[in-house]
This record gives sequence, C-alpha cells and structure tokens, in this order.
Amino acid sequence: MAHIHIPESIPQKFLPRNKTANLIFGAMIVVGIAAFFIQLQNDSVAAWSSYVSNWMFFSSVAMGAVMFAGVTTIVKAKWNWSLRRVSIGFAAFLPVAFLLLLPMLTLGEEFFPWIAKMEYDYIVQKKAAYLNIPFLITRNVLGTAILFGVGLYFAYLMVRPDMGRLDESKLDDGQKAWRDRLMSGWRGQQEEENYSWARMSRLAPAMALLYATIMAFISYDYAMSLDPHWFSTLFGGWYFMGAFWGGVAVTAFTGMWLRKQDPDIYKFIGLQQRHDIGKLAFGFTVFWTYLFFAQYIVIWYGKLPWEQSFIIARSGEGWGAYSATVIVLCFIVPFVGLIGRKPKMVAPMLRTLTGIILFGLWCERYMLVTPSLIDSYSSTNMLYHIGLAIGFLGAFMASVRWFYSTFPVVQIWQPPQMEEMTESEVVQRA
Repeated sequence: MAHIHIPESIPQKFLPRNKTANLIFGAMIVVGIAAFFIQLQNDSVAAWSSYVSNWMFFSSVAMGAVMFAGVTTIVKAKWNWSLRRVSIGFAAFLPVAFLLLLPMLTLGEEFFPWIAKMEYDYIVQKKAAYLNIPFLITRNVLGTAILFGVGLYFAYLMVRPDMGRLDESKLDDGQKAWRDRLMSGWRGQQEEENYSWARMSRLAPAMALLYATIMAFISYDYAMSLDPHWFSTLFGGWYFMGAFWGGVAVTAFTGMWLRKQDPDIYKFIGLQQRHDIGKLAFGFTVFWTYLFFAQYIVIWYGKLPWEQSFIIARSGEGWGAYSATVIVLCFIVPFVGLIGRKPKMVAPMLRTLTGIILFGLWCERYMLVTPSLIDSYSSTNMLYHIGLAIGFLGAFMASVRWFYSTFPVVQIWQPPQMEEMTESEVVQRA
C-alpha cells in the first residue's frame, strides 16, 4: 500500500462567507418555485414528475456523499483524509431534503396510477399490503427521518472533535455559536476524539444497512410503482448504488473546486486523493452499467409482456433519444474519459468528467419517473424541469456552502492510525 502522508498539524480552513453567493442562491430558489407553480397550472402531472425526480436526485446525491464518508470509515481508509469533510458537508442538505419530501406525501391518483387500478386490477390488488397511501406516508416519513437523522448524527460525530482544536479568536460569530453548541458536555480533546471514532466505527455499518433499505423503498414508491405491473429485484440496488456513485462524483467535483479556493486545500487534495477518487468514479461507472444491463438482458431474453413495459416506454419513439442520451452521459463519456490515468489526476479533467456523471444521473432520475406518466418527451416540460432543478440546486448549494463556511473544510482531527495487516504479519513472523 502506498504511504499516505497526513500532516501533523492541519490548519483550520473555512470557505469565506459570501453575501453575493447567498443572493444568487436565493434567486435560484425563486426561479425554481416559479417554474414549478407555472408548470403546475399547465400540466400538474408533468410538474410533479419534475419535482419528484429532482428530489430523488438531490436527496440521493447528498445521502450518497454521507454514505461515502461512512464506507471509508468502515474500511478505515486513510487516502481520503482531506476529502472526508468535503463528503460529510452534504449532510447539511438532508434537513432541507426532508422538508421538500413533505409535499410529495400529498400526491394522489393523478401521480400514482395504482390508486385507481386498485379497484379493478387483480394484480395490483395483490400488492395492496404495500401499495396503500397510509403505509406509503408512514414508511416515507419514518424511513427518511431515521436515515437522514443517522446521517446527521454521523456528521456531528465527525465534526465535534474539531471544535476543541479551533482558535476561537479567528472565528466569526456564526462559527463561535456553532462551536459552543457542539461543545456542550465536552469531555476533553483526546476523549472526544476516541469517543467519536468508536461511535463512528459502530454507526457506519448500521447506516449502510439503513441506506440500502430506505433508499430502495424510495425507488419503489416514486419510480417502480408508477408502472404497477412491472418489477425488478435489482431496481432498488441500481438506485441506491447510483446514489452512492453520485456521492463519489459530487465529492470529487466539489473537492476539485475547493482546491482553487485556498493554497493549503490545493496542497492537501493532492495526486493521491485525485487518483483514488477518480478510480472510484470510474469503477462505479462500470458498476452502474452492469446493474442496468443485468436488468435489461433478463427482460430482453424472457420477452414477457409485463416485464417489457418499463423498457418499451423508455426506448420507443417518445423517449428513445432521451434514454440513449442517459446511457451516453452515464456510461460512454465517463468510461472513455476516466479509463486512463491522466484524467483522474488532472483536476480540471476530473472535475469535468464527474460533472458529466452528475448531469447524467440527474437525467436518469427524470427517466425513471416521467415516461411512466407521460407518453413522450416534451421540450416545454424539460424547460420547466430545468427551471425547477435550478431551484433545487440553489437550496443544495446554499446548505452545503453554509456548512463549509461554518465548519472546517479539511478535518483537523484524524482517526487513530491502524497498523497495516502486512506490518502485523512481519512482526508475527519475526
């Protein structure tokens, strides 16, 4: 294993607060609200399909980034020491995502076709134990509250030990207020670091199980159930692994941007970090495509009508070109772009390619939802969809930027260094 150099002393680095950026984010949110309500008047089904698919994208990417930090904790990764806080910063969007979920709980028959079909469709009636509004609301509220709550608690455990290492004289009022809040019941620096690391090590595997389960339920409720006769046992995995891939991509994309904001951050996110996260972005490009093809090949080979409906709706004349674009953005471009060593290590190239991955996943979420409700692609609907996405992006960027302005961008405390297995073997043989 390559040696990972972690500085003994890591300076406290915050993203400077920027009133202009906040005004821009506010304007973006206004654009999104306006686009949604204008489209709601013209075509409520198209408006809600845009809302749901945007929510599925931004919430899944945020939770995927937190889960990425959790997975690197499980495997005790050291290479991403300068990127851990970049990943966990997306936890700041989770409370916003939960609030944005609530309007989706009011959706009824015009969005969920199975509600009307429950009266006469024998196959749908057999799914009544799962497909009913009270249970849908319950599992969505409780499930996302638990998952997002665990994600926020994991972020708290990662951030709290840094508070004791901050120079209070260099903090602004907002940073001081959050420092005081997070240091409530402080036990001492070393004890806090040990406590947080022990808790994070136990919590991360539980969070992974919750993540897989609850994210799968979200994909069933707001995508797969829109074609209530169709099902795929791989659909939930395809969705939550795509979200994890989005978490890797958004960490890389944001990390490459943060490098340009400060010379120390530029130095800390070095060749090792860029190469390793680039390899992960490439690896999950292949894995996303494998999960897609594993579903498609069985449907193609079996040629059963109820299995083909989902594919036919997305590959026919109405949506075929859009679906092909999703495959190009999510597989062909990142696969060709990231297969070499250089694109993973050159920051502008890595940022561009991970940005394409994120755009491809945004397009994919729309593809999962809308063709089940609307027969053909519409440039007008897409225009409103983009407007709504601008609003979601404004809220997403505002919350994450607030996090980076309030807590250190690079984690100051570091988990204890674990003895490598190869070193243990050498000691035992000696």
